[in-house]
Amino acid sequence: MADLKEHLHGYLRAQRSALLLKLEGLPEREARLPRTPTGTNLLGLVKHSAACELGYFGETFGRSSELTLPWDRPGVDPDDNEDMFAIEGESMAEVLEWCHACFAHADATIEALPLDAPGTVAWWPEDRREVTLGQIIVHVALDEARHAGHADILREQIDGRVGWRSEGDNLPEWDEGRWAGYVERLTRIADQHS
Repeated sequence: MADLKEHLHGYLRAQRSALLLKLEGLPEREARLPRTPTGTNLLGLVKHSAACELGYFGETFGRSSELTLPWDRPGVDPDDNEDMFAIEGESMAEVLEWCHACFAHADATIEALPLDAPGTVAWWPEDRREVTLGQIIVHVALDEARHAGHADILREQIDGRVGWRSEGDNLPEWDEGRWAGYVERLTRIADQHS
C-alpha cells in the first residue's frame, strides 16, 4: 500500500482535476460568466483554488515562489476578491497557466516535505496557526472538493455536462426522459412539504 502522504496528495490532485474538467470545451465567456448572485464562476473557482494552494503550500512552509498572489499585486485590496475571477486584461489561457504553476509549486512542497513538517498559517487565528503539512493537505483538499461540487452544479446548468472524472461516469446512464421523470418526482415530493 502506498504511504499516507501519497494517498492524501492523490486526493488533492483528484479535486484539482475535477475542477479543471469543468472548464473543458467551454468558450471563455461561459467560463468567466458569473452564475450566482455572489459572482461565482467556473474560471474563478479554479483561480481561487490555485491561489489557496500557492499560499498554503508556499508561505505556510517558508517556500517562496516567483508567482504573485492576486491580492499581492500593486493596487489590489484583498477585499477586491480578485482571486475569484479573471480580471480585465487577463485571458483564460493566462489564468490557467498561472494556476498550473501554482499547482506545480504546491506539488513540489508536498514532495519535498514529510507529513509532519511544521508550518505557520499567518492568516489563521493565533491559537490554530501552527500546522503540519498533513493538516494542510487535508484542509486544502476538502476546500477544493467543496469548490469542485460548486463547479459541477454550475457546469450542469450551462450545458448539462455532469460527472466527476469524465462525462457522466458517476451518474446513472439515464436518457433525457428518465431524468425528466426523476426531476418531476422530486418536485412532487418537495411540493408535498410546502
